[in-house]
Amino acid sequence: MVDFELLKKIVEAPGVSGYEFLGVRDVVIEAFKPYVDEIKVDKLGNVIAHKKGSGPKVMLAAHMDQIGLMVTNIEKNGFLRVAPVGGVDPRTLIAQRFKVWIGPNEFIYGVGGSVPPHIQKPEDRNKAPTWEQVFIDIGAESEEEARGMGVKVGTVITWDGRLERLGKHRLVSIAFDDRIAVYTLVKAAQELEKSDADIYFVATVQEEVGLRGAKVSAFGIDPDYGFAIDVTIAADVPGTPEHKQITQLGKGTAIKIMDRSVICHPTIVRWMEELAKRYEIPYQWDILLGGGTDAGAIHLNKAGVPTGAISVPARYIHSNAEVVDERDVDAGVKLMVKVLEHIDELKV
Repeated sequence: MVDFELLKKIVEAPGVSGYEFLGVRDVVIEAFKPYVDEIKVDKLGNVIAHKKGSGPKVMLAAHMDQIGLMVTNIEKNGFLRVAPVGGVDPRTLIAQRFKVWIGPNEFIYGVGGSVPPHIQKPEDRNKAPTWEQVFIDIGAESEEEARGMGVKVGTVITWDGRLERLGKHRLVSIAFDDRIAVYTLVKAAQELEKSDADIYFVATVQEEVGLRGAKVSAFGIDPDYGFAIDVTIAADVPGTPEHKQITQLGKGTAIKIMDRSVICHPTIVRWMEELAKRYEIPYQWDILLGGGTDAGAIHLNKAGVPTGAISVPARYIHSNAEVVDERDVDAGVKLMVKVLEHIDELKV
């Protein structure tokens, strides 16, 4: 069972790429404090929680930024024009509630809108909206009123989402990509009892716009081994053939073999598989032909870093209602703990 209250704090805190300081960064720092020796925030905003050891230097990364919107213009009638920060599909904006962040942990509400289908041309009704056709309604009647509410060009926006239980084992929330992996890092730090490794738990920034936080933090840490934790697609839904589902909810943590950004080190992949079998941790494979993770930046650091990754299967990623299975989450925590406990076995 997940720690629901801890997870709720992590997933619901604001932190669009580049604006992690609006809320999630402080939540992550407080979550790590009891379990590490020191914490620092680097110049780009990555949270680096260091648990000192005499063994190999190991970097574990999960990004704390989330996709969102940025205000590009305030219309004379008070509506907000927006652009995506990260991979946002404009179809996911329509008739949704949003939080417009006018300061750290301070927001006003908004609603995603577009031209109503009732007055669209028949040939346009079945077309997906474009960014030119969507906007955010904050209830303002003029540009002056919108500015008086605290909105500026550059203000960032997130969906108004929350963590809820869904059935017996499932969870639904905003920002499981990638806060569920940040939670995994914190729980691994909490549950780790003994390891000689020199461990750096890193909650990275700006992954959704190009793996930027992982790149600079890996350069600063210069690890011997790297591991990334992120979500992956679980397309185990009606209409998707089994061989195209990537992963399935409830089948265990996913050991990554490859995605668009990285081919994980084969020795590490097979070693992680052996650990999962040894400790009876349910697992499945992750081969994702589109998308990437922080592993893509870590493994290219300096002269190269042997890198592995685990993934949390998730349905409906990059939306306001991402779904995971807590059994998969727990399996991921257990595997990362075993990786750290047995890192001395790894020979690459």
